[in-house]
Amino acid sequence: MKHRFGFDAPKNRPIEESIRWAAENGFRYIDFQADVPPNDIAAFDAARVRTVRNLCETHNIAIGIHPSSAINNAEYVPIMAEAVDNYLYANLELAQRLGCGWIIGHGGYHFGDVAHRRDAAIARIQRWVERAEQAEIVIFFENHNREPEHAEIHYIPHNVAETRWFFDEIRSPYFKWAFNVAHGHLVHEGWQGFLDAFGVENIGQVRLNDNTGEYEIHLVPGEGTIDFVDLFAQLNSRGYAGWFSLGFGDAEDKVRIRDEFAGYL
Repeated sequence: MKHRFGFDAPKNRPIEESIRWAAENGFRYIDFQADVPPNDIAAFDAARVRTVRNLCETHNIAIGIHPSSAINNAEYVPIMAEAVDNYLYANLELAQRLGCGWIIGHGGYHFGDVAHRRDAAIARIQRWVERAEQAEIVIFFENHNREPEHAEIHYIPHNVAETRWFFDEIRSPYFKWAFNVAHGHLVHEGWQGFLDAFGVENIGQVRLNDNTGEYEIHLVPGEGTIDFVDLFAQLNSRGYAGWFSLGFGDAEDKVRIRDEFAGYL
């Protein structure tokens, strides 16, 4: 059961080191971001791509790219909208070169102009999914976190109703759900409401960290108020057999909590 866990790779560490660490500590999956050195897109020449692919094959590690949610996938302003498309396509191209199995998708954010941003985001993700189908790479689409009521920006989708916007419009075997439990804990329906609404059949990964239900913060499980025993019981009873991505703490925290969670499975 320990092999059903992965983690978010540190941004300041070469992905090659994260792959070796995963192999040494019994993890099978890694999400990493390709925005800044030492793992920015331009850093992956042909030789480095071969090295990463060989390491993954040797150690039986699967990797995927997690683009930045700071890039607004709900952008509709000319020039900026084209730049967002190019950013997503560049990440998808790198994922294909590296042999990644997935790439994380986000809806974006709005400034009160919800309808325009929603329509732009759905159309953009639909175009991205079409390219992902050709590349045979699955997009794991993440439910975002709720921002405080008086914040200037608000992520979409952050609740069940907004998440439905995307899954009702975009139908593809290459479009799956990245179930972020901690984000679900921030809205009134809770993570339980997401499971009741969407089930487990289309989950690509379950993303785990803790919070107190007040605002977005990546606490180590046990430091917040999420009932992980209940969460795993719910996932088990519904037949979820996929993997979990740990997004919290340091290396020791990840190993310790992984071992604890494996017991719940």
